[in-house]
Amino acid sequence: MTALWSALERLPWSIAIREGSYLFPTIETVHVLAITLLVGTITIVDLRLLGLTDSGKSLRALSAQILPFTWGSFCVATISGALMFASRATVYAGTAPFQAKMGVLLAAGANMLLFQVILFRDVAQWDRLAPPPRAKLAGALSLGFWIAVVVLGRWTGFVMS
Repeated sequence: MTALWSALERLPWSIAIREGSYLFPTIETVHVLAITLLVGTITIVDLRLLGLTDSGKSLRALSAQILPFTWGSFCVATISGALMFASRATVYAGTAPFQAKMGVLLAAGANMLLFQVILFRDVAQWDRLAPPPRAKLAGALSLGFWIAVVVLGRWTGFVMS
């Protein structure tokens, strides 16, 4: 993998991001804003799953309103994160916080996939009621995973400094 990361770092746009005065901070700002929107929208749904917000609103309606923002911000965060990674891929790939962040992102994705495939298909039964314990667990895990992603992302930035 080191050869792949080295090749990625040698791309003209990777060099421009790494060596330019304003490109990396601009991309990082976009990344932080996208992560903020991403985690914020996920938190709204997770708090609903935990029963900590108005259960009078349908989870399906809430999800339909919020998920376009979630997916849009996820795409922007992924692209901006990949651009920052490319600028120093060999260094990032070798840091424990970055590796842990990628692992937690996979866990968050698996949690979401399991929720959608297993729990959300029965949402009509509890859509306006208190969510079942398994849905609450999925919401709690999601919150924990995304908090960990933010912490590990910041930690990666400090390790790299």
